[in-house]
Amino acid sequence: MAWSQDEERMLAEIEQHLVDDDPRLVARLESFNERVRRSEATARRPPGASRRPRRSTVIILISWLLIATLIATLLIMVLRLDAAAALALTTAF
Repeated sequence: MAWSQDEERMLAEIEQHLVDDDPRLVARLESFNERVRRSEATARRPPGASRRPRRSTVIILISWLLIATLIATLLIMVLRLDAAAALALTTAF
């Protein structure tokens, strides 16, 4: 249903008053609209299209990799120390 010219004029006046009264509200609404546009654009992307992982996902994966590497290194050090200690005990007798 199309709006009449009077209704469009009144809406334009209301919009102008809101812009004049609260510039922070305008900035928030523009930011929200931009996020909606971006999410709609990604929703329209074909299913096979590549997508970059989020920064937080990359950070979590790197953290897990570093933790696994640290645990593996510590296990190797402990096992070598035990093996060296066992070798020293067998050669001492």
